[in-house]
Amino acid sequence: MLGKFSESVVPLILLPGLICDRRIFADQLAAFPDSMVADYGLCASIQAMARRVLDAAPRRFALLGHSLGARVALEVVRQAPERVDRLALVSTGVHLPRDHEAEARFALRDLGRASGMEALVDSWLPPMVAPANLADPSLMQRLRAMCIDAGLARFEAQIAALLARPEVESLLPAIACPTLVACGSEDRWSPPDQHRAIATAVADADLVVVDCAGHMLPAEAPDALNAAIARWLETPIHEEPRSQGENDDGFQSTAAAR
Repeated sequence: MLGKFSESVVPLILLPGLICDRRIFADQLAAFPDSMVADYGLCASIQAMARRVLDAAPRRFALLGHSLGARVALEVVRQAPERVDRLALVSTGVHLPRDHEAEARFALRDLGRASGMEALVDSWLPPMVAPANLADPSLMQRLRAMCIDAGLARFEAQIAALLARPEVESLLPAIACPTLVACGSEDRWSPPDQHRAIATAVADADLVVVDCAGHMLPAEAPDALNAAIARWLETPIHEEPRSQGENDDGFQSTAAAR
């Protein structure tokens, strides 16, 4: 699923979001050659997705999740914290399903069943992109093709996983590795305030908010995200165990994106 890694570096595993694949990370794969993208297959739970990632992963790795992928990343941390060298949570949330979320997701499912993936994606995708970027035909064509190619069975499996997602807010204070929290300033699905709350809950997390980008941050603003990833990958690991709530110099301080 993930391929082979160089043994000389800690590999970076990238976890894609809902009906996304390696194409969402095209610019990250080019910038970070020791990175690979996971594939969840038709797993229909966050826990099963995390186990699939762990089964294919090396002993220790850096982990970046986008959207749904960030929820999978948190489950990986829950299941095997000793294997995660560092963690990045991009364009995501940690809340349990909210009122009417199931209704909205099932409406998209029913649209896909009645009219096909093209209709589903044409309804779902535009709000995921910053308004200014909707006018970029190359970006939109690439994202649209990727999401359509995922197919309805994968969409249904992934929304089932999202609607049955486990509680993770209580996990955040226990995260003790260098952590990046990143989002786009124009993300209407997972807005910046949501990420500020996550970064506050994780000790010494580095918060990056990228201007003029929406939910599809890895593709919408790759240069800004890649710069944040490079800084995060260079963050030193604090070797000594920390007690909960303790601050140390092993992490970057929270900072606003530029």
